[in-house]
Amino acid sequence: MKTDIKKVVLAYSGGLDTSIILRWLQDHYGCEVVTFTADIGQGEELEPARKKAELMGIKQIYIDDLREEFVRDFVFPMFRANTVYGGCYLLGTSIARPLIAKRQIEIAIETGADAVAHGATGKGNDQVRFELTYYAHKPDIKVIAPWREWDLKSRSDMLAYAEQHQIPVPTDKRGEAPYSMDANLLHISYEGKALEDPWVEPDDDMFRLTVSPQQAPDTPQYIEITFEHGDAVAVDGERLSPAALLTRLNQLGGRHGIGRLDLVENRFVGLKSRGVYETPGGSVLAPAHRAIESLTLDREALHLKDELMPRYAKLIYNGFWYTPERLMLQAAIDSTQTYVNGTVRLKLYKGNATVVGRKSGNSLYRMDFVTFEKDTVYDQHDAEGFIKLNALRLRLGKMARG
Repeated sequence: MKTDIKKVVLAYSGGLDTSIILRWLQDHYGCEVVTFTADIGQGEELEPARKKAELMGIKQIYIDDLREEFVRDFVFPMFRANTVYGGCYLLGTSIARPLIAKRQIEIAIETGADAVAHGATGKGNDQVRFELTYYAHKPDIKVIAPWREWDLKSRSDMLAYAEQHQIPVPTDKRGEAPYSMDANLLHISYEGKALEDPWVEPDDDMFRLTVSPQQAPDTPQYIEITFEHGDAVAVDGERLSPAALLTRLNQLGGRHGIGRLDLVENRFVGLKSRGVYETPGGSVLAPAHRAIESLTLDREALHLKDELMPRYAKLIYNGFWYTPERLMLQAAIDSTQTYVNGTVRLKLYKGNATVVGRKSGNSLYRMDFVTFEKDTVYDQHDAEGFIKLNALRLRLGKMARG
C-alpha cells in the first residue's frame, strides 16, 4: 500500500469504471477519497452516484450542476468558431473535459487534497485533457491515473475485480456489459464491443438521443433560431438559457433523427479509434450559426475564421483549452461576432437540418446590388479592369515560360 497520498479528489461518475477506481484507491493508497460528480447534462439520475459513494465510506461527496456553465462558457465559444474535428466531429467529449478538470482542482483546493484522479485509460485522449487542465490550474498537484498504474489489463480483469469486491456490474438489454459511453448535454459517444470493428454497423437500439431517420416523422418541421453576438438565444421566438436552449434543440433534432455520426478518428496519442456519436442539438446549431455568419461577416474575416478553425479544433481535441494560443484564437474569433445577430430558419427532416432562410438587421447582403434586374448601384464594366489586373501575373508567367 502506498501512503504518500493523504487525500485525493476522484472524478466519479458512479459507473463501473470509477466505482472500481474508488475501491482501488482505498486499497492501494489507503487515502481519503473525495468524490466529484459533474452534472453536465448526461441525462442520468445522479443520486445513485451519491448512494454508491456513501456505501463505500466516502464522507465528502460533491455533485455539482455545471450545465449552464458548460454550454455558456465552453460549448458556445466553440460553436462561434464553427468548430469540427476531422471534418465532421463536433467535439462533444473533448469540450467537457476542461470544465470537469477545472472544477476538480477547485474542490482539491477547497478540501485540502494533495492529489486528483481520473478514470481515463492510457490509450486515449482524455488522460491528456484532464491532466493538462490540472497542471494549468495547480502546477504542483499530484495526479493518479489508475489505468497507467494497476494490473487490471482488460475489461475481463475489471469485471472480475468488481465481482471480487461486490461492486454491481450494469448490463444492457441483452444482459451484457454496455458499450463504453460518454454523455453530456452536447452529445453521447459510444465505443467498444462490436464497434471496435469499423466495418460493423452500429445496432439501432444502441442510440438514446435520436430516432432512426427512417422512423422519423414523414412531415418536415420548421424552426427558427435567433442569434445575438454569435450565440443562440431563442428558439421559435422563445428566449432560453444556454443549457435550456441546447436541451430544446436536442429534443427537436432527436425527434427527426438528426446528429448521428460514425467516425474513425485520430487520437492525440497516435492511435486511430472508431466512435459513434449522437449530437442532435449541435447538428442543428452548427449550420444555423454558419448561416447567420454568411449574412453578417465580411468575406475575408469569414475566410480567415475558416482557416483558423482546424487549428482551434485540434487544440480542443488534444486538451489545450487553457493555453495562451487557444485564448488568443478565442479572442480573435469572438471579435468577429459583434454583428452576428439575426434569425435562421431550418427545415428538420429525416436526419437533415437544412437552412431555408436567414435574416439580420446587420446583414451585408444587399438585394439592390446583387439583383439580376436593372440596377443603378453597380457598373458591370468595372469588372473588366478587375479581371485584367488579377490576370496580369498569369499572363506574364505564360509569356515568360511559353
